Amino acid sequence: MAWIDALFHRMVEVGASDLHMTSGLRPLFRQSGDMTPIDGAPVIGPDEMRQVLYEIVPERNRAEFEESHDTDFAYEVEGLARFRANLFMDRNGPGAVFRQIPSEVLTAAQLGLPKAALDFCMLSNGLVLVTGPTGSGKSTTLAAMIDHINKTRTDHIITIEDPIEFVHRQQRCLINQREVHRHTQSFKRALRAALREDPDIVLVGEMRDLETIEIAIETAETGHLVFGTLHTNTAPSTVDRIIDQFPADRQNQIRAMLASSLKGVIAQTLCKKKPKGRAAALEILVVNTAIAANIREGKTHGIVSAMQMGGKLGMKLLNDSLLELVRAGTVEPSEAFLKSVNKDDMLAKLQSIGVSFDPSKFGESAEVPSAIAALPGAASAARPQPAAAAPQPRAPMPQQPAAQAAPSAQHAPATQPAPAAQPAANAQPRGWTDPFEQFKKQRPG
Repeated sequence: MAWIDALFHRMVEVGASDLHMTSGLRPLFRQSGDMTPIDGAPVIGPDEMRQVLYEIVPERNRAEFEESHDTDFAYEVEGLARFRANLFMDRNGPGAVFRQIPSEVLTAAQLGLPKAALDFCMLSNGLVLVTGPTGSGKSTTLAAMIDHINKTRTDHIITIEDPIEFVHRQQRCLINQREVHRHTQSFKRALRAALREDPDIVLVGEMRDLETIEIAIETAETGHLVFGTLHTNTAPSTVDRIIDQFPADRQNQIRAMLASSLKGVIAQTLCKKKPKGRAAALEILVVNTAIAANIREGKTHGIVSAMQMGGKLGMKLLNDSLLELVRAGTVEPSEAFLKSVNKDDMLAKLQSIGVSFDPSKFGESAEVPSAIAALPGAASAARPQPAAAAPQPRAPMPQQPAAQAAPSAQHAPATQPAPAAQPAANAQPRGWTDPFEQFKKQRPG
């Protein structure tokens, strides 16, 4: 057994999503979104790090790493899990990051995917994109959708990945999984070859360049269902990203092609759950006649309005999804605000359900600012002064991440009634200034 396998076993035990290895430091886990050093793990120097990593690196990847100082591969511990690996070189020496891939594919029901996402799995042709920042769970969502298709349809599925992450077993569908640099030279070469392999559904792990995007759109237009991923935060920005990849003289043609071939976008963001774990907030775009017209005419700014009116089709904006997680008590309001793209709108939505907090206090300490939740109808209750709040012990880092210290607030004594002379809830403490006031005054209208 390789030395690093012991860390992988511990990683699965504690439920960590990633293992970080850096020369000159102790290995770290990412748990519930926080970086935590591994208790008892030794500091690993550059020479020892190279030896530890080369114990599991395939020969081809070793040669690639020596030449370019970067390489990607997949590693499996039999009976435990698969791991997506990236080796790199930095100023300290060799390092690596390993992402845990469960041996069993999580189902759509386990992930809680909405009906609109499952409806994409029943399409016969078109382009469906799952987007989000790195580490937002795009591969997990796509794997659950492919698994749903595998259980409900009788089709031929080809996946093109770098590397292969989730391994799909044959159920009702025939599935061929190809890995870039191992089974094919590139995404674009494998995608072109897929058209001659009688596929019904093609999954493209990453749409990295213009040519891959163009072939994916053409494949969707020729009667195939294509799933792909992009690193964008919202559905409207996904449309802009695709169009902006092309030269200006081709953008009108691509808008027309995308308007007819794009069927939907799932943009997702991972949030820290209470008290631990991760929860996905999904923004869902279902392309209807109005949205297709906006894409064709270059009016992507109108997509948000069309999504707000498309709730019956399952469309949902990111802030609405974040608000649902706050209502359910799954995430802290401060976490929802942090993950929101349109923060002014998020603040308004939180206030509409009686939740308020001071966004200006972000970054003042290592602790996430705790939100003050008020019951509906209690808007006129007095806001407690900061000095009157129960003192919270500072969580030691990194053994006890700050985000996990928030639940201790549940044991704080109840808020004392405000004196008669206490200002109203919307009044601020003496000397307090609204950091956004000047910005608000400069806004038109």
